Amino acid sequence: MSVTTAGEPRSRRRRRLSSRGDRVTLGLFVGLPTFFHVLLVWLPAIATILLSFTFWTGINFSDITWAGFDNYDNIFFSTPAFYDALRNNAIWLGWFFLIATPLGVLLAYQIDREIRGHRFYQSAYYIPVVLSLAVTGIIWNFMLRPDGFVNGLLGRDIDNAVSFFGNYDINIYVIMVMASWRHIGYIMLLYLAGLKAVDPALREAAAIDGATEWETFRKVVLPTMRPVNIIIVVITMIESLRAFDMVYVIYGTSAGLPILGILVFQNIAGEGASMKGAAYAVILFALSIGPIIAYLRQQFRQDIS
Repeated sequence: MSVTTAGEPRSRRRRRLSSRGDRVTLGLFVGLPTFFHVLLVWLPAIATILLSFTFWTGINFSDITWAGFDNYDNIFFSTPAFYDALRNNAIWLGWFFLIATPLGVLLAYQIDREIRGHRFYQSAYYIPVVLSLAVTGIIWNFMLRPDGFVNGLLGRDIDNAVSFFGNYDINIYVIMVMASWRHIGYIMLLYLAGLKAVDPALREAAAIDGATEWETFRKVVLPTMRPVNIIIVVITMIESLRAFDMVYVIYGTSAGLPILGILVFQNIAGEGASMKGAAYAVILFALSIGPIIAYLRQQFRQDIS
């Protein structure tokens, strides 16, 4: 017996498509991820914000006492390491915006043009992307430590080895080169995917009009890539400000290279039962999300207008 739906009322077809089993399946696929996201992300985030205004040992809830803005006052007015970390994160952000991210875009553009050996370059720069920053830090630490590969290549023994991580004047730049190794490949991957979606007819039309390759990229390709550009800006800011893994692998919790992520880790409970670490986390969150929201509002406002 064949069943046709052409003559069925719309309400009956809707009931058939939203049966009890469908609702249960939809609830599981939507409800469970939402539940765990709220449980593991939003509730800890809200708790961290609240705890940043308290003194607490982190053991008994009965020990929680209200601190007001004391933790923030201590950070802003009595902790010089905070401003050192803020400066290092700002340098990291500037490095990524001015050097690492443009290199990733340039590499993606060259690979999209299918230059000679483009498949090799694409694979070589993609490999670091699949590695975590912690693993990347371990690899570079093996290469650059006093008894590592690079010093061995330079013919230096451990007594006269180049101290890549021990010199405060250069260690931040060494770490940023290490981080860029992965970041460039990540940006390349994102931008290359966007370039593949650009209509070739747009480039052909620009070439017919006599536009140079740079003019075609700046006036045709770049505006077309606007959604990808927004994603890249957001990712670059987040990657720069939440840097932690690689620095921790190299220096642990020492003050070898103070950045905000390390200060959060060092001050999880804080001295004197202070939730100073929670206050650092809130400051880091505000610094990360504030510029991103402002940038996205500006972009969406331009789209609407």
